Amino acid sequence: MATFGNLTDRLADTFKNLRGKGKLSEADVDGTVREIRRALLDADVALEVVKEFTGRVRERALGHEVSGALNPAQQVVQIVNDELVTILGGEARRIEFAKNPPTVIMLAGLQGAGKTTLAGKLAKWLAADGHTPLLVAADLQRPNAVTQLQVVAEQAGVAVFAPEPGNGKGDPVKVSKQAMKFAKDKQHDVVIIDTAGRLGVDAELMKQAANIRKAVDPDEVLFVIDAMIGQDAVKTARAFQEAVDFTGVVLTKLDGDARGGAALSVASITGRPIMFASTGEGLGDFEPFHPDRMASRILDLGDILTLIETAQKTFNEEESRKVAEKFATDTFTLDDFLQQMQQLKNMGSIKSMLGMLPGAKGMREQLDNFDESEITRTEAIIQSMTKQERTTPKLLNGSRRVRIARGSGTTVTEVNALVNRFEQAAKMMKTVAKGGTPQIPGMGPIPGGHGGKSANAKKNQKKKGSKSGNPAKRAAEEAARAQGAVETSAPAGSGFGLGGSKPAAGGPSPEELESLQKFLGR
Repeated sequence: MATFGNLTDRLADTFKNLRGKGKLSEADVDGTVREIRRALLDADVALEVVKEFTGRVRERALGHEVSGALNPAQQVVQIVNDELVTILGGEARRIEFAKNPPTVIMLAGLQGAGKTTLAGKLAKWLAADGHTPLLVAADLQRPNAVTQLQVVAEQAGVAVFAPEPGNGKGDPVKVSKQAMKFAKDKQHDVVIIDTAGRLGVDAELMKQAANIRKAVDPDEVLFVIDAMIGQDAVKTARAFQEAVDFTGVVLTKLDGDARGGAALSVASITGRPIMFASTGEGLGDFEPFHPDRMASRILDLGDILTLIETAQKTFNEEESRKVAEKFATDTFTLDDFLQQMQQLKNMGSIKSMLGMLPGAKGMREQLDNFDESEITRTEAIIQSMTKQERTTPKLLNGSRRVRIARGSGTTVTEVNALVNRFEQAAKMMKTVAKGGTPQIPGMGPIPGGHGGKSANAKKNQKKKGSKSGNPAKRAAEEAARAQGAVETSAPAGSGFGLGGSKPAAGGPSPEELESLQKFLGR
C-alpha cells in the first residue's frame, strides 16, 4: 500500500546494515533501534507508541533469542514483525452479529473521513457474504449527504432508508429509531447507520452521536478515520472514545501517500481493534484488516494469503480447470487469454496485487509506472481480431496487424507486443502444466518452482562437476557451487535478502504455499 511506502523503504535500509553479521553487538542493536525509531516518527506514529515499540524491540534483540540464533539479522526482522503485529492489534476481529437480527452497525467519525462511501463498501461486502444490509441516512446536516448515500446504495445494490431530505432538516435520532422498525418489517439482517461528521471534534457532534447510540443500542460502533491525518488521529480517536466509545476502527484512504501514523497508532492508543481497511475509491476496494498481514506488507514480506483469497473470490474454479487443460494440450487461444485478463481485471488494482508479493519494494518504480489501462488496450486489440485470428495467431501477418491496430485505436507495435506476450505466456504455462519450471524472459526460472526437471536439465546437471586437475582448485570450485546452492534455496519471502534456515517473518508459510498451489491446480 502506498501509505507505508516510505516506512517500508526506511526499514528495509535499516535491516540491510545487519546482513552478513554472524553476531550482533549491543552497538549494532542500538543503532538499528535508533533507525527504527526515526522511521516510525517520520511516519507520524504517536511518540508514546514509538517509545513502547522500540523498547520492546531492543529488549528482545539483546536477549537470548537473537544471541543464540543462527541468523541474528533475520531474527531481528522477526522481532520487529511480531511487535508490529502487536501494535496493530494482535489478532483480527470480525463483526459480532446479533443473535436476534438485525445486527446494528453505527458509523462515527469526522467529516471527510469517508463514512458515507465506507457505508456502501461495508454494505456491499456484507451482501456478498449473504447478508441483506440496510443503509440508514442519519447524516441530515452535511449538504447532499442523504443523496450521496442513496447513490452509493444504488451502486452497491443494497437498500437504503432515507425518510428525511437532510440538508439541515430532520431528526437523526428519530430516523435511526424508525429504521429499526423498517429493517425488521422488511427482514434486513444488518442495519448500517451513517451519522453526521464535523470538520473538528465538538460537543454537538459527540452529543448527537451519543444520543443515536443510546436510542438504537448498536452491536458495533465503528470509528472511521482517515489514515492520512497522522498525529491528529490520536487526539480524534481519544475524543470519540471518551464521548461515544466505539468497538472497532475502520481505516480509510490507505491507498494514499500518507505516512501511515494513524494505522500504527490508533489501535495501540485506544485498545480497540482495526477491523476493516478501505484501500481505494471503488466500492470493492475494501477488506478485513489482518494485523499480521499488514505487518508483513510494511516489512516488504508480502501478503500471499490476501492475494490467494482475492483470486479465489474472482476466478471460477471450473473455468480455471478448463484453461489448465488447454495449456497442457496446447489449445490455449487468444480468447482464453482475454478471459484470463478480464478475470484478473475483476480482482481489482493490479498495482495493489503486485504490491502483495514478497520483495515488492524492489519493484516500486515499475509499480508506480504501471499503466492500469494496459488491460483495456489488450481487450480492444483482441476484440478487433476475427474468431479465426484469435484461434490461430500465426495468421496475423503484417496487413492483418495493421487492420487490428486501426480497429482498436492502437499501433502495430502494441499489437506485436501483445502477440509476443501471449506466446510467452502460453509457453510458460504449458511448461507449468507439464510439470516443468517456468522461465521468466530475461530472469531465468521462477523462484520456488515445483516442477520436475527435464531430462536435459538432469543431464546438464551431471556435467557441472569440476574439470580441473588441481585438487585444491577442484575443492574450491565444489565449495563455491555448494555455497551457490545454499543461496539459491534461500526461503521465498525474504524481503530483505536475509536468507536462513527458516522463512523470513511474514513470508509465505508451507500452508500458504500449499493453498496457492491448490488454487493454481498444481
